[in-house]
Amino acid sequence: MSFGIGSEFRMTVFGESHGRCIGVVVEGCPPGLEIGVDDIQWELDRRKPGREATSSRKERDLVRIESGLTNNRTNGGPIMMMISNEDTDSSWYDRNRMVPRPSHADYTAFVKYGGFNDWRGGGFFSGRITAGMVMGGAIAKKLLSRRGVKIIAHLVQVGDVRAKGEIPDAELEAKARESPIWCADKEVSALMSEELEKAKSENDSLGGTVECRVLGLPVGVGEPIFDSVESVISHGIFSIPAVKGIEFGGGFGLSSKRGSEANDEFAIEGGRIVTQSNNSGGILGGITNGMPIVLRVAFKPTPSIGKKQRSVDISTMKKKEIRVEGRHDPCIAVRAVPVVEAMVATCLADLMIRVHKIGRVEGKI
Repeated sequence: MSFGIGSEFRMTVFGESHGRCIGVVVEGCPPGLEIGVDDIQWELDRRKPGREATSSRKERDLVRIESGLTNNRTNGGPIMMMISNEDTDSSWYDRNRMVPRPSHADYTAFVKYGGFNDWRGGGFFSGRITAGMVMGGAIAKKLLSRRGVKIIAHLVQVGDVRAKGEIPDAELEAKARESPIWCADKEVSALMSEELEKAKSENDSLGGTVECRVLGLPVGVGEPIFDSVESVISHGIFSIPAVKGIEFGGGFGLSSKRGSEANDEFAIEGGRIVTQSNNSGGILGGITNGMPIVLRVAFKPTPSIGKKQRSVDISTMKKKEIRVEGRHDPCIAVRAVPVVEAMVATCLADLMIRVHKIGRVEGKI
């Protein structure tokens, strides 16, 4: 059983969807890093429910930093942060405890934990656990930003609606922030919102894809063979609930190309070696090559839908129909944008420390 990720920079999440709180413990952050509550709250506000096309669950998600800081600077100890669960209603889950929701972890968790799992809202299998990931990732992002590393994610697909063209790196963050669903293509953002409203009105849901870009990473980060950049990031990304796929650079599209089309030829610009294309997504041999890391993450449709579905009653071992009630996102990928950023940041902070690109102490007294 593991609720933590990372080697030198380690993040451990805790809490359940309908429990008292959700939180995270971050270990390995160098002492001296200046951290304010606003640094964490900004990231949490990006993923909390209540926005357009998200769950109607009303949570303030106000962060409390309980340890690890002295005078707003990290002190070398574990950084513990948490938010309270304030708007919970477990009544439907209590009534249907023995009827697993299709495509949820209800059945597998019941078997693995002998029926002692928290069934309320999915327990720690709920997307609510990602709030802890975002809190921990906020620390990692602050640490990386001091090295000139920027991590930007945006929504590129909802159902069959896909963003068009390539948004320049310099414009991506601002354009994504203008969209209520974090899509940098304004025209497509509106179409996505329409699709989400349609699915919601039909008691259904949609899948989606999030793209993430990492700018400013130096050459040489990554620990082949088994801790390559792709391996470590993929481990983190697949820890996010509902993720079903990941690709880097040209990804699966490269399988239909010739080498002459897919290869990234080298050139020199401004005294540094660059590649003229970026089909490899900024990674060669599991090691960063100085180009932007580009990855895309596929999220399955929200499995909690209002349509009637077939299931079974575990207690009687008989067939039973179920219609999931409650407050659920019509597309998980919308609120996953800051979560993807957070997990990528956490993984890269760990790898940067391993190659001594991040030192033992931040700043001076």
